[in-house]
Amino acid sequence: MTIRLPHGTYEPRATPADLRPGGAPLTSRTVLAAAHVVADPYADVSPGSPAAVDWDATLAFRRHLWSHGLGVAEAMDTAQRGMGLDWACAAELIRRSAAEARAADGRIAAGAGTDQLTAPADLATVRGAYEEQLALVEDAGAQPVLMASRALAAAARSSEDYLSVYTHLLRQARGPVILHWLGPVFDPALEGYWGSADPDAATDTLLKVVAEHPDKVDGVKVSLLDARREVDLRRRLPEGVRCYTGDDFHYPELIEGDGQGFSHALLGVLDPLGPLAARAVRALDTGDTEGFRALLDPTVALSRHLFGAPTRFYKTGVVFLAWLAGHQDHFTMVGGLQSARSAPHLARAYELADRLGLFPDPALAESRMRSYLAVHGAGR
Repeated sequence: MTIRLPHGTYEPRATPADLRPGGAPLTSRTVLAAAHVVADPYADVSPGSPAAVDWDATLAFRRHLWSHGLGVAEAMDTAQRGMGLDWACAAELIRRSAAEARAADGRIAAGAGTDQLTAPADLATVRGAYEEQLALVEDAGAQPVLMASRALAAAARSSEDYLSVYTHLLRQARGPVILHWLGPVFDPALEGYWGSADPDAATDTLLKVVAEHPDKVDGVKVSLLDARREVDLRRRLPEGVRCYTGDDFHYPELIEGDGQGFSHALLGVLDPLGPLAARAVRALDTGDTEGFRALLDPTVALSRHLFGAPTRFYKTGVVFLAWLAGHQDHFTMVGGLQSARSAPHLARAYELADRLGLFPDPALAESRMRSYLAVHGAGR
């Protein structure tokens, strides 16, 4: 039986790919999935209201990722930080997820930023905001990810301001953190981060931060969608400092690596790809690079579609796929972001995901796709 999508008819798969949990721990690469949050669909909210989260469904999704051997990167941009998820709710999310990680024996890292600031701030205030969030993440028992800060981007006047703030934070950190370079393609407010709109100069500043505190930097997450620049940066990192790819366009080749190194992964696309990605990395663990690429290369078309411009709205497709896959019983997002992508865009995401076998119950996914199209007038 076929389903009529806005771009044409499609015959859904009858069976999924092998999505069973379990298997050997991942060893050759550290792999963290930036996980989405599940909204409470019956909360009486309006634009600008604090986020309302379905905690049971949100934590269940993290258990799903851990069951496949992946780590969880909590309260990152995939969880709609700065796009519907306020700091008070993010703090509760970090505390709850860190406790769940301990119970599930799962790895967890969590974003520390400055998004509690709602007005322009000076550098001292930005540092204080970072300190508050860093302390909460560490107290919760998660590894901190020092997120790129809109407030710092607005307050800084030079690369020296970035060096000052990050040096201050790294000296205070109790253990190694992950630094996050999120490019303007993901958040236009971060243009010129590290003190320069010239990527080469920005890279030099980031590397100076790392070189001065290599014992406090576990790794650097690079989200620029520029594979050449990521490879150049990882080759210049001090020994023992990881490069975590955040490149949702080129991740197979970056994770596989070359004769001079490879990238670990901290990716939003691992939210829908989790089980398949875990299988791929297990192949890589055994030295089977061909098997790794055979599993992961076909997923790039879906990722490029989800992260297509405007890239920051990729979260809508990620949550849509989670609904189709049965990880939640509705397609509602905090901040009303379910409206950020069109019916044709989401229908194409469904087709690409189904071709990969990403839906544990293809019949359920098809039924939900049909209901979505009917409501949106796209299934005529």
